[in-house]
Amino acid sequence: MTGVVIAVSSQAEDAIAAAIAAHPDLTLVRRCADLAEALAAASAGVAGVAVVSPQRHLDRVTLGELAHMRVRVVGVALDDRDARALAALGLVAVRADDPLAVAEAAASAPAELELDEEPEPSPPAGRIVAVWGPTGAPGRTSVAVGLAAEFSRTRPTLLVDLDTYGAAVAQTLALHDDAPGIAAVARAAAQGEADAATVRRHSVRAAENLAVLTGLPRPGRWAEIAPAALEAAWPAMRAAAAVTVIDCGFGLAGPESASRRDGATVAALTEADLVVAVATAEPVGMQRFVDALGDLADLVPGVKERLIVTVNRVRRSVAGPNPERQVADALARYAGVGQAWMIPWDPRTADLAALRGASWREAAPRGAASHAVGRLADAVAERLREGDLGDTPARSSEAEPALSD
Repeated sequence: MTGVVIAVSSQAEDAIAAAIAAHPDLTLVRRCADLAEALAAASAGVAGVAVVSPQRHLDRVTLGELAHMRVRVVGVALDDRDARALAALGLVAVRADDPLAVAEAAASAPAELELDEEPEPSPPAGRIVAVWGPTGAPGRTSVAVGLAAEFSRTRPTLLVDLDTYGAAVAQTLALHDDAPGIAAVARAAAQGEADAATVRRHSVRAAENLAVLTGLPRPGRWAEIAPAALEAAWPAMRAAAAVTVIDCGFGLAGPESASRRDGATVAALTEADLVVAVATAEPVGMQRFVDALGDLADLVPGVKERLIVTVNRVRRSVAGPNPERQVADALARYAGVGQAWMIPWDPRTADLAALRGASWREAAPRGAASHAVGRLADAVAERLREGDLGDTPARSSEAEPALSD
C-alpha cells in the first residue's frame, strides 16, 4: 500500500480524499492544511505520493525536496490556468473534478490533461560557458568578464555572477547591484515563470550586446540560488542570449550536498556546453588546480570532453625561464592536460580595468592580458561553433596555446 498525503486547496478535497481512501492500493495518510504540512509529513517517511494543487511555495525547489525524499507528486488542477501553472513546474495535471482519476494517478502514472492552447515553439538555444577555478583567487571573475566582453563584440551575450562565496562581477564592472538579478531569475524559475523576457528584465546593461545578471551582495544569501531553480532557469538564459558566460564559485560538492552552498556551481558546470578552468601560475595555485581538477572530473560527468584550461598571471618570476613551457609541462605531467591557454602577468592592464570598472580590453585594448583573453575567446567560440567538445587545435599560429611535449 502506498501512503498518500493531500494538500489540495479546493472544494474537491473531500471527494479526492474519499477516492484515495477507497483505492485498494492506496492509504490516505494525512489531509494537510498547506504544502508545509505535507512536506513535514513526507519528511517523516510516511508517504510515497503527495497530491497537491497550485499554491504558495509550490515551486521547483519544493518539488526537488520531495523528489529527494522519493515522494512522487500528482498535480491537481481546477481549470486550465492551474494546469498551465503545474505544467510550468514539470507536472502533469489531473482534473480536480475527477477524483477517481486523481486516485489512479496517485497509484500509477498521472493522466495527462489536454490544454486549450498549444505551447509556442522554443527559439534556438544559446550556448553556456562556465568559468571555474579552485580556491585562491586564480582570476575566475576577470576571465569571465573578459570572455563576455569579447563575445559581446559580435553577438548578444549574458554574463551571470553565480559565485555564492564572493560575487564580484558588479563591482568589477561598476554596476549597481542592490537587487541581485540572479536571485530574481531563480525565484521566477522556481515558480515556472522564467523566460527570456524575465532574464532581460532583471539584467543590467553593461555595454552594447552585454547584459549582466548580478550576483548576491552578501554571500550569506546563497540559499536563494537553489540548483532546482537553476535547472529551470537555464532555458531562459539560453533564450536570452547567443552566449551565456557564468562566473562560478570555487566550491565543489557531491550529489548528497547538491542543495547546499556549492550546488549552484555544480549545476552550472553540469549544464555548460563548455567549461573554462582557470589556474594561476604560482606553485601553490598550480597545486590547488591539479587537485581540484581531479575532483571536477569525478563530480561532473563528461567534463573532460568539455574543458578548456587557461593559466592566469604567467610570469618568469614564479615559473622560471620560458614560463609558458614550464607551466604547460607541469599541467601535462601532473594533470594530464595537453593544451593550456596562457594569460601573462599584466598588472598595468589589471589596475587600469579595476580603476575604471571595465573589462581588460576596454581598459587597455593593447595590453598583453587583453590579447591573451581575446585568443582564448576565439578558441572557445570555435569549439562552440563546431559543436566539437573534444580537443580542438587553435586556428592559427597567433592563437596557439602552450602545448606539452
